[in-house]
Amino acid sequence: MPPKESTPESSLANLLTELVYPSESDEPIDYVEYTIDFDPPLSSNQVRDLLLITPEIYVEEIPETEFWQPVVTDQAWFGEEEKQQTARFRELRQHIENLLENRQVFRIGETEMDLYLLGRKADGHWAGLKTLVVDTSS
Repeated sequence: MPPKESTPESSLANLLTELVYPSESDEPIDYVEYTIDFDPPLSSNQVRDLLLITPEIYVEEIPETEFWQPVVTDQAWFGEEEKQQTARFRELRQHIENLLENRQVFRIGETEMDLYLLGRKADGHWAGLKTLVVDTSS
């Protein structure tokens, strides 16, 4: 039996295994894909339609750097485990940059926020990463 071909999505699944996005509650990161044909860039209204978000829920686009900065930057106090995690996030970022074009990041909600990094795959589908971020400081 021939070996199973590795797809970008299966490689991504391996990268996401046991990887958590740090906030007041460290949450897993999931790969998401949508078979829609919105032209880039996505508007907040398109994201509302795509994710079935009601009008009273806060949606804002943030710079992609705000998604990556907290997870790819080593801190002076990091031990080996934290350094390995930032290295995994840097590998994940490179993989996402290779897989998706027209990337955008959306924060949905206020204290418990869904965070989506979405972009367009070569086949025209929108895909990306989703996690939950908790911030009670505001």
